[in-house]
Amino acid sequence: MKAKEIRELSVAELNEKLSDLKAELFNLRFQHAINQLDNTSRLNVVKKDIARVKTIITEKEMKSAQ
Repeated sequence: MKAKEIRELSVAELNEKLSDLKAELFNLRFQHAINQLDNTSRLNVVKKDIARVKTIITEKEMKSAQ
């Protein structure tokens, strides 16, 4: 997901997206542990998406605090 697309979401939607991504990361790690994961690069993509969402949530909170 692109940062531009993420910035268009509200904080509530971002928090929901964050929880979805964390659940997906958990499932991917579980599949990787039992050797059922075919696309291992998906782990890095999900981690980076989580970081993007957290960064934009922080930016929005800082902007609203000012």
